[in-house]
Amino acid sequence: MTSALHDIHIPLVDLAAQHRVLASEIETAVAGVISSSRFIGGPEVQRFEVDFAAYCERRYAVGVASGTAAIELTLRALDIGPGSEVITTPFTFFATAEAILQTGATVVFADIDPVTYNLDPAAVARAITPRTRAIVPVHLYGRPADLDALRALADSHGLAIIEDAAQAHGARYHGQRAGSIGAAG
Repeated sequence: MTSALHDIHIPLVDLAAQHRVLASEIETAVAGVISSSRFIGGPEVQRFEVDFAAYCERRYAVGVASGTAAIELTLRALDIGPGSEVITTPFTFFATAEAILQTGATVVFADIDPVTYNLDPAAVARAITPRTRAIVPVHLYGRPADLDALRALADSHGLAIIEDAAQAHGARYHGQRAGSIGAAG
């Protein structure tokens, strides 16, 4: 390779520019948390939970460390673990499968719809076994999965739907916020 190729810089996301716009607000908020020493469950978390629940048009929201933790905690709350199978898409960040594996459940991948890149309900139907306990659709690129078809499958087999809406906050599916339709999201 020529040295000219090494000198090329293609910026993807200018975080410094984004930070400049919000720097004062961010620094004030961080200083307040540090001075209170309330790093977990403090007033900022409570305010976030209330505000995010309102944004999602739901009564409750629980702030956790990550989307991975949210999926794992939801699976555990539904008593999904060893001996259970959970269907999800392979076309996602590895954290979706990681959360399932952390519970001791088995990840079962179902293919995606080639048009939407979301979980294909027909592939999910083929993947259901007597050990299947839940379906975790991942709403990609701000586009929710086909929840009508997935809900019909889940209802007919007694399965939970746990939405991974990390890439679709604000998106709507038939008027409802992504992440607010399944057992949790």
